[in-house]
Amino acid sequence: MHRNGIGEAGFRSGAADDPTALGSGQVAARPAAAAIIERVPNHHDTETASPYVERSRADWAELASSTPLTLTADTLASLRGMQDPTSLDDVRDVYLPLTRLLAEYVRHTGDLHQASNDFLRLSVGRTPFVIGVAGSVAVGKSTTARLLQALLAGWPEHPRVELVTTDGFLFPNAELQRRGIMERKGFPESYDRRALLRFVMDLKSGKDDVSAPVYDHLSYDIVPDRRIVVRRPDILIIEGLNVLQPARPRPDGTTGLALSDFFDFSVYIDARTEAIRQWYVQRFLELRRTAFRDPRSYFTRFAALSDDEAVRTAESIWDSINGPNLVTNVLPTRGRATAVLRKGDHHRVDWVRIRKL
Repeated sequence: MHRNGIGEAGFRSGAADDPTALGSGQVAARPAAAAIIERVPNHHDTETASPYVERSRADWAELASSTPLTLTADTLASLRGMQDPTSLDDVRDVYLPLTRLLAEYVRHTGDLHQASNDFLRLSVGRTPFVIGVAGSVAVGKSTTARLLQALLAGWPEHPRVELVTTDGFLFPNAELQRRGIMERKGFPESYDRRALLRFVMDLKSGKDDVSAPVYDHLSYDIVPDRRIVVRRPDILIIEGLNVLQPARPRPDGTTGLALSDFFDFSVYIDARTEAIRQWYVQRFLELRRTAFRDPRSYFTRFAALSDDEAVRTAESIWDSINGPNLVTNVLPTRGRATAVLRKGDHHRVDWVRIRKL
């Protein structure tokens, strides 16, 4: 039985069905970088010996306390994933400061681009600023990616913000079956990593139009002959389980390029493994009541499960597939992220860690 479909590559609801849909949130004009730095409170001296700056939720929220939030409750509801309780307070306290910081990264990357052009006597156009969003199945990374898209699109300097998920780069089911890895859907080897790397390299090379395959969560497969076209966005967000994976060693001992080599910023959504497991079970139960009842769904066989059977099934899927994938492949990439958002047991971000420059 192919069970991992209600994991990363399985059915999603709401805004996740359209990975390029833009949100409508807007924020006020960009603050100076110095204003952000000056508001950072002094923390223990041990932080000076760490490559990260860590802030509690309260201290982090202070960094954007003067920035109005115009994202509405209705828009937020359209952006949240299934069983995700993210509130407007969460957006204000966590995601608004993050987008302020990201706006500074985008601006200064543009300054560096211009300085490089001047030095090399070039007139090369700027390429998209690429943000990677990583984390476990059911941790809320899709909601994070959509919130970042909606908020960043409100800044006048970069109104074109697009979002692509790595689901479209999964091998088709027929190919996964041919390789004998259908049960490992969502593991690194289930993705066409060359195609995904080529997609980002083309964007970073300045190509006008770059396309990606489309994944249908209802049928649990790639949609033949359908593509998402990305046309020179100001910012591209790439969301997926394995986007922070390092390059694989070649047989001769050398390594090639990794997807993350082309990221300008990356975010990892973190939480206790047991908490994520519980969120996964809750999402499975909700899907059993909703999407699994659609006769077109790949997972209609789960719709008739009793409550106890559904819980046992979800726990089995997590323990045999999604949990091992998290521990073996996803969690080890956390330290490669520019920013880590750590959630408590109720999906509430408790603290934020930012890599120092």
